[in-house]
Amino acid sequence: MFNLIRNELMKIFKRPGTYVMIGILVLITSIAAGFIKYQQLDNISGNAKWEQRLKEETASAKQQMAMSKSKPEKDYLKRQIAINEYRLEHRIAPEEKYSTWEFVSDASQIISLAGLFVIIISAGIVASEFNWGTIKLLLIRPIKRSKILLAKYSSILLFGLFLLSILFIYSTALGAVLFGVPDKTAPYLNYYDGKVTEQNMVIHLIKYYGMNSIGMLMLSTMAFMISSVFRNSSLAIGLSVFLMFTGGQITNLIAMKFSWAKYILFANTDLMQYFEGSPLINGMSLSFSVIVLTIYFLVFQFLAFYIFNKRDVAA
Repeated sequence: MFNLIRNELMKIFKRPGTYVMIGILVLITSIAAGFIKYQQLDNISGNAKWEQRLKEETASAKQQMAMSKSKPEKDYLKRQIAINEYRLEHRIAPEEKYSTWEFVSDASQIISLAGLFVIIISAGIVASEFNWGTIKLLLIRPIKRSKILLAKYSSILLFGLFLLSILFIYSTALGAVLFGVPDKTAPYLNYYDGKVTEQNMVIHLIKYYGMNSIGMLMLSTMAFMISSVFRNSSLAIGLSVFLMFTGGQITNLIAMKFSWAKYILFANTDLMQYFEGSPLINGMSLSFSVIVLTIYFLVFQFLAFYIFNKRDVAA
């Protein structure tokens, strides 16, 4: 199995396009850092006044929450009030200056670009074998078809993890050079289920990147399934990229009128909505979204493996 995965990774990294993808990822991260550095305003208000400022913000947020009729807005204000009160109670001052950790967090928006690259690889990893006729060379070997397909999917996961690692490590290094690392990193205050807890900032960012990668994982798996079922990389790329950019918006529109929208894939890919926002639809929970995502994942994998194993490739 290890040799199969290694061979698939060698195929991926032998393509010049792979290095173009890596270069674009690094370039976009650099441009984002340069833009933030250029726009940055170092207006430091002073730590001595942070408590008074938080008290004023908390009082204002409570007034807004009393007047608001929007549940998402109320949930956001409730979270902000709880975090502010926790800071005041435990004397945890907010960061007064933009630092490397904030840039690493902001750079997570580029995960969608990494996801696009993984989708392209996923869409072609099986379909290209049929187009080039090399699939016959794989299948004549005394190896089960399911094992070959599993090696291909595993290589996709490893490639996605590789791109995420590059983004995380490069944004951390670049952020440290341009924005500096705080002498004492304040903990991240996590609000979940009405409670505020402290988390190590680095661990939080790793979890944050992981949760923001759920959409990339699901769309890449779908592209892999389409590639395996229809043997058409263009269809896999086109459909997956289309849903990547429009799936969330379409789901939000449906959710405004129909509660069954909570069963749509894109209503559940953003797990951060349970930690830094509010569920798209009442009745949704973290466990619900995990179950829905698991069902979609298993369906995609079943279709890919079942049809790949049954299909005649002699022609």
